Amino acid sequence: MGIQGFMSFVCSHSNFFHELKLKNTKLVIDGNNLYHKLYFESGLDLVHGGDYDKFTDVLNKFFQSLSACNIQAYVVFDGGCDISDKKLETQKQRFRDKINMAQSLSEGKGGSVLPLLSRDVCIQVLRNLQVPFVQCFSEADREIVALANLWNCPVLSYDSDFCIFDLKAGYCPQNSFQWKNIVPMKETHECYIPAKCFSAQKLCHFYNNMNVVLLPFFAVLTGNDYINLPALEMFFRKVRLPVGNTSQGGKRHTRIHGLLNWLSRFADVKEAMENMLNYLGVKDRDSVRQLLYSAMEEYSLYETVNLEQYFMRSSYSSPTALKLNLPDWVQLALARGELSPLLSDALVSRRVFLHAQVEDFSKPSSHFITKPVRKLIYALLLNAPRASQHEAQRSRQLCVEEFDRLEANLRRSTVEISNAYDDIRKDLSLSKLPQLPLETRLKLLLRGLDLKINDLEFVPPPYKLILAIVCYWIRQAEPKVKPHHFKALLMGIVCGEAFTIHNKPDEQEEALTLVCEQVRRMMEGAQHRGLNLEDLHILCQWQCCLHIFMHFNQLLFTPLPEPDITRLYSGSLVYHMTQKLKTSSSSEDLFKSCPSLEKLYRDCIHTVMSTFPQDHFQSRMKRSSGKSKKKGKVGKKVVNAKVGSMLENQPQCDFSNRFAGLLMED
Repeated sequence: MGIQGFMSFVCSHSNFFHELKLKNTKLVIDGNNLYHKLYFESGLDLVHGGDYDKFTDVLNKFFQSLSACNIQAYVVFDGGCDISDKKLETQKQRFRDKINMAQSLSEGKGGSVLPLLSRDVCIQVLRNLQVPFVQCFSEADREIVALANLWNCPVLSYDSDFCIFDLKAGYCPQNSFQWKNIVPMKETHECYIPAKCFSAQKLCHFYNNMNVVLLPFFAVLTGNDYINLPALEMFFRKVRLPVGNTSQGGKRHTRIHGLLNWLSRFADVKEAMENMLNYLGVKDRDSVRQLLYSAMEEYSLYETVNLEQYFMRSSYSSPTALKLNLPDWVQLALARGELSPLLSDALVSRRVFLHAQVEDFSKPSSHFITKPVRKLIYALLLNAPRASQHEAQRSRQLCVEEFDRLEANLRRSTVEISNAYDDIRKDLSLSKLPQLPLETRLKLLLRGLDLKINDLEFVPPPYKLILAIVCYWIRQAEPKVKPHHFKALLMGIVCGEAFTIHNKPDEQEEALTLVCEQVRRMMEGAQHRGLNLEDLHILCQWQCCLHIFMHFNQLLFTPLPEPDITRLYSGSLVYHMTQKLKTSSSSEDLFKSCPSLEKLYRDCIHTVMSTFPQDHFQSRMKRSSGKSKKKGKVGKKVVNAKVGSMLENQPQCDFSNRFAGLLMED
């Protein structure tokens, strides 16, 4: 996020940096920036739903490089959105941008939208590697700086805000952090990662020994995520900023250079502030002064959480969370990454942004499929006491504001829960959720899945949640899931299991290796000349289901084991298999050479098929065929009207004898 244009300005000045041979040190890593940057820079799939297996490999290699140089990583993630609403307009605009980029990708054009489960995959990889991490209550920048200064170690990120803080050991921009280029040292048999380290002191020295305390004032004048005052344009129109040689970055770099030069004339923020206000109309001065000082507080390290206490003693206490009177377990679960930022936003701000995906923009958002579950989650979250006065007023009508898309536009809707799930809200409170018996928590989860406890009786624990979600997806998806969709999905799950086992050093079964090689060759030769948007949309809905039910399961303290999603789903593989299965059922022979995988796949198929009436998918195929013919006669408008009607009247199926055949002993 940060200050637009400032990162590229800084990187164009080598004299703001020094070369660093990074080894034998702690390193505080901006987690959000890490998974974004690594995913985008690794050339992974952005269109078909995400290559989470390959992303897992990239993350593993990254942390292996750090370990090889004896660099102890501490990863710090942002939590929920800022509760002050100061960034709300910025959030809305960025969400619009993501919607537009997702639509562009769906049309075969450019764009960069992170696949839905990328953050969850990153957190699971960190757990598997035992890399220490923490998820802060809201934005993490100040906590990252405070921790790095306490430990006197560098920060790794690619956020221009870290150029504003005075970091003792400096800030390493991720684009110059050469983790793939480990350099061995002959004399000590150690190795290091070459990096460039930015210093705010070096920048200030370049600008006439400017006082470093002026950098936050520079940030808010330039315009960061918290400030965008039209009144400031009056200042920039009137003031004569020194001009330098900044031709590379155009007007934005020229303004940044001039403003830094101008600020270097003043001893402190107060002097610079009053001088700047003289360029504004008298009536604007007090309000602008107040807003700018308020915005600069985001660069103050006052009231930051001591993350060392968390990493050393698992103790986390946020001043903001305490003011909101949130239960202690909620703070700790957030810190451990066991409650997602989406749930945190619903709880604290009663506002959530639903992740934009590459899907069919002529159809309702894929998140529509999980709305009933989200409503149940909100009912549980908001069943808690509130501390502030304005919250007491809002509690008369409990609701959560959701931002999603309508076609390619930002859409705001309100999910009311005041009178919903009264049976739950009377008997349960958020503060007592951890004390609930396992049976009660499981019933709540199954209520969202529309299942009964005995429906999961014969399913081995690692597959209970996944196969239950598959059944939910098949029942609720619109357009309808057809056999080639769920078979491709199950084949992808089995392939993920195969690669997980194959990557273990002691598992080198020849048949397993053969299947893995077949999959690799198949994907190397895969060509997607055009997107089938209907298939893409159906698979996006699957990801929405997996995403929300995983977080629901976490909220209930995992009554069902959490699935390992690091290799569970490869979007491009499942999309490719979907296309192949449409034309040839022989694609299902992929596992024939490995009896254990073949059995797993057939048991999964049997499980899903036994969930529905025998003619369920045949009748669905016939209805689909009939609609195609009708579309040619009556036109697209009638078909769209029917789709809207079906969305309001989603079919319900009776479940019986779900999983008896899954993975039974031979």
